[in-house]
Amino acid sequence: MRAQIEVIPCKICGDKSSGIHYGVITCEGCKGFFRRSQQGKPLYSCSQQQSCQIDRSSRNRCQHCRLQKCLSLGMSRNAVKFGRMSKKQREILQAEVQKHRLREQRTEMSTNPCSSDSQDMEQPNVSPRLSEAYSTTTWSGQNKWESSCSVHSNPPSKAQLQRDNILHQPHTSEKSSMEATYRKIYFRDQQLHVEHARASVFQRLHAIQSPESYFSLNFGNSLASEFVMSVTELDLLIQNVVLAQGETCRFRQENLQVLRWETYSPEEVLSFQQKPIDHIWERCVCHVTEAIQYIVEFAKRLSGFMELNPNDQIVLLKAGAMEVLLIRMSRAFNCYNSTVFFEGKYAPLEIFQSLGCSDLIGSMFDLCHSLCALNLSEHEMAFISSMILLDPSRPWLQDKQKVEILHKKLDHAFRYLLRTSLRESILTKLPQKGRLLSICQLHMEKLNIFRQMYPGIACERFPPLYKELFISEPEIL
Repeated sequence: MRAQIEVIPCKICGDKSSGIHYGVITCEGCKGFFRRSQQGKPLYSCSQQQSCQIDRSSRNRCQHCRLQKCLSLGMSRNAVKFGRMSKKQREILQAEVQKHRLREQRTEMSTNPCSSDSQDMEQPNVSPRLSEAYSTTTWSGQNKWESSCSVHSNPPSKAQLQRDNILHQPHTSEKSSMEATYRKIYFRDQQLHVEHARASVFQRLHAIQSPESYFSLNFGNSLASEFVMSVTELDLLIQNVVLAQGETCRFRQENLQVLRWETYSPEEVLSFQQKPIDHIWERCVCHVTEAIQYIVEFAKRLSGFMELNPNDQIVLLKAGAMEVLLIRMSRAFNCYNSTVFFEGKYAPLEIFQSLGCSDLIGSMFDLCHSLCALNLSEHEMAFISSMILLDPSRPWLQDKQKVEILHKKLDHAFRYLLRTSLRESILTKLPQKGRLLSICQLHMEKLNIFRQMYPGIACERFPPLYKELFISEPEIL
């Protein structure tokens, strides 16, 4: 098994792994670093707002961020005491090994991954390096165009630059033939196409989707027979969605549970309240941006997403990323004392007072309370997030049929999952579109007010990804 595990890169820095160390697949370097960090408990500090990228080339630059990444991915001295893995753990590990082997085979055998019609868990048009970006990098805020772009006679358009900012990791130096092919195909597709007429079956499939919900509530009708998936297909899709969730959550649930009573003292809360509004805004925006980058990686791992029209990928991410962030926020929420995990501890609502957004933060906390009351599993949260992202009712989609197909498959698999766990009743209790949308609109209102008060801060200090998603280009020039 150890030889098989070594196919998977180190979860901390992306270097060649040597096995499972302290509960996580790592290289020898990260194993030794974590061991040393636990001897005498040295105090590390970060001079870059605790947002340093950790990869093979930069892992030695910031010990604080490297240790935080080790802890957030689950490294623990106690892990060596747990003994043999359970059957479920072995199956998950074997699936990941198989995934990496398929990646390597496709890299070797195909120079045009976009021609593949495969519908399995792998995304054929993403380079192996990019697919591991969630565990090896964080958003750096730079937009670097490598020499692969120079083969085009015309400079990239603003839309192309925007797409590269959102979907691609800019600091990745290795550009495989897969990524080069993917970009060439995108650059040729510069004209908007007229939306194809929908076939009647897709019109009817769309009709049973409630405009107020992301989840169909009257699925038990005759139309279900027109869209059939085998149990094997359902199981594979469930595995894909759950694995995508597990790979792209910054904090593991068990680690959050351990820290849930580590709260800020009244003195620390007061210190936050006394900070300047622009300072606390910038810190929160950086955290939101980092969370959204994980959501982008989640979308890229969903079966079929990377095969969508590039324009539609951007549309779905722009429309759904903030909503998914709200859903994921409930994972890090302690409903017993109304606190949320923020910068290493659980913070009460009052700590965000200097933002000047009490109604926005209050609405977010209320939503987390509602979600926590449902006791959602990681599997359920993964499907809720994926169905919000792949919502075919988003405006400006060029190929709604394709998105409808993916959404309907997710709907089938989600219902199958809920039926097997006797949890179908939660469908009527999930948050409606209107509630999520109103919070997102409130966020935009508060952002606009802040930008009127501090017009230069957003342009100069906010990360590019955040600006791409929430501030239109003409507004920041």
